[in-house]
Amino acid sequence: MLVLTRKVGERILIGDDIVITVLDSRGDGVRIGIDAPRGVKIQREEVVRAVIEANAEAAAAAAAPASEGSDDAEARLRAALGDLGRAPEQG
Repeated sequence: MLVLTRKVGERILIGDDIVITVLDSRGDGVRIGIDAPRGVKIQREEVVRAVIEANAEAAAAAAAPASEGSDDAEARLRAALGDLGRAPEQG
C-alpha cells in the first residue's frame, strides 16, 4: 500500500485518467473528489459490504424452509445503510 500525505487542494494521479483531489480536512475526516472515466466503478467499502451481507442473508433465507421465517432483506439493507437507504423526502 502506498501511503501519501496531501494538503487541501493537492492531487494524486492514478494512471492517465484518474485524479483524486483533497477537498477538505475536518477533525478525523477528509473529503476527497475523484475524477475518473464513467466505466470505472467507485464505491464505498461499507456499502459494498452491506450489499454482500444482505445478499448472503437473502440467499440463506430463500434456501431455508418457510417455517423458519425470514426477515425482509431489503429492510435489513436499508437499516445497514442508514439514511442512504431512504428515499428523498418530498417537499
